[in-house]
Amino acid sequence: MTAYSLLDLVPVVQGGTVSQSLARAADLARHAEALGFSRYWVAEHHGMTGIASAATAVVIAHVGAATSTIRVGAGGIMLPNHAPLTIAEQFGTLDALFPGRIDLGLGRAPGSDQRVARAMRRTLETDANAFPQDVLELQSYFADDGQTGIVATPGAGAKVDLWILGSSTFGAQLAAALGLPYAFASHFAPDALDMAGRIYRRDFKPSAALAKPHFMAGFNVFGADTDAEAELIASSQQQSFVALRTGHPMQLPPPVEGYRASLGPQGGAILDQVLSCSATGSPETVKRGLAAFIARTGVDEVMLTSAVYDHDARRKSLSIAAEAMAGL
Repeated sequence: MTAYSLLDLVPVVQGGTVSQSLARAADLARHAEALGFSRYWVAEHHGMTGIASAATAVVIAHVGAATSTIRVGAGGIMLPNHAPLTIAEQFGTLDALFPGRIDLGLGRAPGSDQRVARAMRRTLETDANAFPQDVLELQSYFADDGQTGIVATPGAGAKVDLWILGSSTFGAQLAAALGLPYAFASHFAPDALDMAGRIYRRDFKPSAALAKPHFMAGFNVFGADTDAEAELIASSQQQSFVALRTGHPMQLPPPVEGYRASLGPQGGAILDQVLSCSATGSPETVKRGLAAFIARTGVDEVMLTSAVYDHDARRKSLSIAAEAMAGL
């Protein structure tokens, strides 16, 4: 059976609070654990009022303490924002707290705009092209191989599973060269999905971390009792995508009946492209959508994600997705 996991952006809903979002994240992780999800990831974003996972390692610790068996981690940490030693110490600490359960997905995007990136790093001299070297430095700290001349404490000897993340073929090439698992962000940037998967599998070099390629891809799921109800709850994320793409990011809004149709042909086409890796509908519709995606990509693991305004509806959607995956 294809493994399935959960990416949670820890959305802040309109009228809600960060404290509420973090409490819901812990509840959702416990729910995913009970449903057989392999891992629960949060992602680093900054300067966005609708996402509460900016302090990513802290949120992972919060979720790790609320669960007992599910792997928890970052999907991902935007490494250009940080010194590799800092990340080694943070995730070495997490590994000490939750041994055998920590994942560290690494991305090279800033997770913000240039203004926020400058505030994060104090300088923009760090080049995203240095990303491969930063990954190697981070690996050296965990391996405690002496190459840096510094012992990361915590961090040295930590058993953290590293992943390379990406939405282009660059990440696929790097993951293949380093012999690491690769996760593709097809839940919002699907264009290069098929090519990235082919490159990763073709060029993969076995390593001490991984004997054969492990390819994961993001997929949006909005499940409900009926197709119409699922379309309604999906409209919150649709509104968020449109707001983000037009330069007006916002907190997650309530669902709107007929929202997609109100956008007209051009707006609808944008949503169709951005959310092309999605299944929205009844349990049977979700199952068909997942089956088609897995057949098309041959992924080893599906990273399910969705932002739903009502927390109970989100829990139910995850239950429908898990049942669909178990039945494939």
